[in-house]
Amino acid sequence: MPDHQREDHQAGRLLDGRYRIGARIARGGMASVYEAVDTRLDRTVAVKIMHPGLGDGSNPEHGDSFARRFVREAKAAARLSHPNVVAVYDQGQDDSDGTTYLVMELVTGHTLRDTIAKEAPMSPERALALLDPVLSALATAHRAGLIHRDIKPENVLIADDGRIKVADFGLARAITSDTQHTATTGVLIGTVSYLAPELVVEQRADARADVYAVGVILFELLTGAKPHTGESPIAVAYRHVHHDVPAPSTLAPSTPAYVDALVARATTRDPSLRPADATVLLHHVRRVVHALHDGVREDPELVADLLPSARVAESDSDHDINHDTTPEPVRSLAAAVPRTSDNESTAVLGGPAPLRAPRSPAAAPPSPAGPADPGRSRRGRRRIVLGVVIALLVAALGTTGYWFGWGRYTTTPSVLGLSQAAAVDKLEQADLEAEVTEEVHSETVEKGEVVATDPQPGDRVLPGDTVGLTVSLGPERYDVPDLVGLTVAQAEAELAGVKMVLGTQRQVFNDAAKGTIVKMTPAFGSDGAAAQKPGKAIAVWVSKGLRPIKVQDWSGRDADDIKARLEKRGLIVRITDSQFSDDVPEGAIISQKPASGTVFKGDTVEFVVSKGPELVTIPGIRYDSTEDAIEKLEALGLVVDTEHATIYLSGTVAWSTDPESGTRVRKGSTVILYVV
Repeated sequence: MPDHQREDHQAGRLLDGRYRIGARIARGGMASVYEAVDTRLDRTVAVKIMHPGLGDGSNPEHGDSFARRFVREAKAAARLSHPNVVAVYDQGQDDSDGTTYLVMELVTGHTLRDTIAKEAPMSPERALALLDPVLSALATAHRAGLIHRDIKPENVLIADDGRIKVADFGLARAITSDTQHTATTGVLIGTVSYLAPELVVEQRADARADVYAVGVILFELLTGAKPHTGESPIAVAYRHVHHDVPAPSTLAPSTPAYVDALVARATTRDPSLRPADATVLLHHVRRVVHALHDGVREDPELVADLLPSARVAESDSDHDINHDTTPEPVRSLAAAVPRTSDNESTAVLGGPAPLRAPRSPAAAPPSPAGPADPGRSRRGRRRIVLGVVIALLVAALGTTGYWFGWGRYTTTPSVLGLSQAAAVDKLEQADLEAEVTEEVHSETVEKGEVVATDPQPGDRVLPGDTVGLTVSLGPERYDVPDLVGLTVAQAEAELAGVKMVLGTQRQVFNDAAKGTIVKMTPAFGSDGAAAQKPGKAIAVWVSKGLRPIKVQDWSGRDADDIKARLEKRGLIVRITDSQFSDDVPEGAIISQKPASGTVFKGDTVEFVVSKGPELVTIPGIRYDSTEDAIEKLEALGLVVDTEHATIYLSGTVAWSTDPESGTRVRKGSTVILYVV
């Protein structure tokens, strides 16, 4: 058994008299997660237990703060009802030993980190498909006034059935004007590879910090590498502050320019140039997805629209991370910090000092002034006055230029995802007019909520300008129409009216008119035919007309048997005549019409059926003259053979026959005539 399992005393305990702790499934910097059974509700859950020493009072500097974070996480997650957020069920503290815990939904599967290790670098389509539910979850959190503050692949769970959920809102915090530090005073908490520059420099967080982290994850999905690496977490944090995230195409050359622009927009070091929140970034992501799905390789307008209007200037020349000497303010933060790895846990960076470039050495003090010169003094005063006048003019021109070029403008607030009424109210509070200019169907935005705005969120507008709202009609759904009895052309027109298409067409023999539809899937009126998405393909069966039946030679076959078989296939069978036949058994077919060729259901087939051989009755001939008896028997078609009877006189009188008189025999049979 591994050492860390032998030392883990949580497994097997009944936590707080309710949760039976099982195997540990994850371990982070401040807590471990266990699979457990809720004995009260008899369900499997995940239990996050704070590491000893963080919440039990043994570490008075941070213990209470970390414990409060657990409570805050429970409350934060409880406010979020979203299919892509890991649900939190319970939170508490075991009175027996003070263990602080959090009970969550158990997601069986793997993390986005595992997917990156297995699939990255991946196509933009795949990468954005993975991020869409993450951004959807964050958008809900941001609208609820919460930021996550520790977005990383390890906190994105992918269930075995493909569901994607965001976990660990342990750093979540309400967005307020007072939100400054990322954790307790003087402590920076987060995963360094995904920390936004302002978190490192100013220790101030808002929704744009989550946007930055998602942009870094997108870079990693596209390239299989992190944008910034270093010998220590501090070195990585330094690069986030002083270096832009590279374009993914530098490592994945096939990446379209507008995908590069999307990454640049999300990860720009200037927070004011980033999307305001996850809702805005999700809007940009879906624009890019549409371009990818349409096969667009180049779209200069989309690139220009996505790129941030300015990039933070590089400072490599003065502050290269590869210099042998780390600047003093940076070195002061480097104590007791774990090294980075691909599977990062949340790091705790001590010290409130921001990461700033080292200042240049102070200028040398001026040399002592020489003797006073009145002329030089007057010229100096004139220069000062002239300088002040010029400065005032420049300031006035600058103020005027700023006012007309920038200051008089405001920015369009994000109202994406809000109801129409809430969006109008928010825009009016921003001194803007609102007008619904378009209504569109949406698979992801609820009916009545805002899908897009024109101008877009963050664009410059003048107070009083009108912002056009695109409002969701909800998912576009239609019922499948009844196609049975229609021709293929008629069915295509009917489906076009509900934005569906004709799918597989199978040709079948059928009583229906040739070329008409006799069956469809899903069947009209069934559950599967209700509320279908546009583009649904409907499979149909098309009639080829009646099935041809090949006429065989049925002569000599039992007429009743053949008649039953042909009637089952839809033919009409008539017995037109019955005849004696010495060759065809009684009840068998002597002849048929038609004798060959092809018939169809509903056609008539005629049979002549055998009555078998014709029979005659041997008459009585005793005492008839021999000649009369022979004539009488031969008249019936019998063959007569004459023989002497037991008593024979002259042979002129008939005595008996064999077979005896009254016996029925086949016509043409031989009869022995005994004479006396």
